[in-house]
Amino acid sequence: MENKSIYNTSSKTIAAISTPQAPGGIGIVRISGPDARKIAGKVFTSSRGKTLDDIKGYTALYGRVHDGDEDIDEAIALNFTAPASFTGEDVVELSCHGGLYILRRVLKAVFAAGAVPAGPGEFTRRAFLNGKIGLTEAESVMQLIGAQGEQAAKAALAGHDGALEKKIRQIRESLLQMAGHLSAWADYPEEDIPEVNEGSLHATLCSVKGELERLLSQFEAGRAIREGVVTVIAGRPNVGKSTLMNLLSGCERSIVTEYAGTTRDIVEDTVILGDIPLRLSDTAGIHLTEDPVERIGVERARERIREAQLILAVFDSSQELNDEDRELVSFVLRSPAIAVVNKSDLPIKIDIKYIKENFKQIVYISALSGEGLEQLKNAVAELLHTAGLNPADGILFTERQRDAARRAEDSVSEAIVAVESGMTLDAVTVSIEGAISALLELTGERATEAVVDSVFHNFCVGK
Repeated sequence: MENKSIYNTSSKTIAAISTPQAPGGIGIVRISGPDARKIAGKVFTSSRGKTLDDIKGYTALYGRVHDGDEDIDEAIALNFTAPASFTGEDVVELSCHGGLYILRRVLKAVFAAGAVPAGPGEFTRRAFLNGKIGLTEAESVMQLIGAQGEQAAKAALAGHDGALEKKIRQIRESLLQMAGHLSAWADYPEEDIPEVNEGSLHATLCSVKGELERLLSQFEAGRAIREGVVTVIAGRPNVGKSTLMNLLSGCERSIVTEYAGTTRDIVEDTVILGDIPLRLSDTAGIHLTEDPVERIGVERARERIREAQLILAVFDSSQELNDEDRELVSFVLRSPAIAVVNKSDLPIKIDIKYIKENFKQIVYISALSGEGLEQLKNAVAELLHTAGLNPADGILFTERQRDAARRAEDSVSEAIVAVESGMTLDAVTVSIEGAISALLELTGERATEAVVDSVFHNFCVGK
């Protein structure tokens, strides 16, 4: 990759616990660097007398890990030889029982044998610096670890497999061909180089702009399946908000009674609806009250509604609309909201025409029986634009990636304006080169060390 020379690659051998910091069946201490086998050999002894230098990469030895003369645990040492490893360096993974005391003691012994503590994401960073993966593939590692649903996991795996990088390279290749033709035609007029056709140039630029716009338009939908959506269940008292909360949660998270004002504070939970994580808040019923505690709850409900990315506005279909219902409608009118018409199993008295006039998305459910839940899933997916999202396609994961893609799109737009305005082809070339530079930053081929630092800053230490 173009930018590797700007980084301070280290010859030190690093180590860290690569499994969660909690008791488990198996725990792994990972060692990576030029002295990985030597250091591992000081704390691991094979039961058959072999050393890690005696075996090939991708093979293992069974034995014991020890601290000096004292055994710590039985273990398996798995050997990876450079460059055929995740980091591109020699790597040894010591797998032992997953007790925290044991893992920490093994790691302490590894440090005493000559390794240094790995920094956040340092194993993945070394994989990037050694050309094993691109920057977008590295960023997808944490997306895989943090995936909360099937769509998020598929999207992250596609990113890790290079789907986004492949798409960006295709876009960049079109720009490089244009820039190369423009430069050659301008610099070597005596050569037999085809004249630049402005119509064809304009069409290609518009095509590239469309590809970048599609990538950018999918960012929010992709973020919804990755990070979840701040969702508020709102409505006047006794319309079934808490029953809906319990239905979505799959357990009794909110108290349900026949009395108004039961929910006085915010009840929260994270649920997966379809493939979308919803960070749910069941709020107090919005109504006028003299009770000072209820008033606090109602004000908190209004605050949550103002901050929400999605509002499930619940109405009781078995009752006529009242002023409190209409107040809610006016409060959420300009927000991303779905009208959830509850108690659909009872005779309908609600003014459906009024609801349809104020909401694009309406779902009829019985929160008590669960009827209509599938329709609610579909409505949420449609509103958040995740219904048509193909996780196998390359999608933008991070704000860094979106910023680079947006700058590339801006530069391509400038090039289009330059062509349409009859400006010199030199001006068009400058804008095209600006787009290429932004895309090189996106893939990490021309990213600064500060950008790379920021990418790996939030990684867990063992990854």
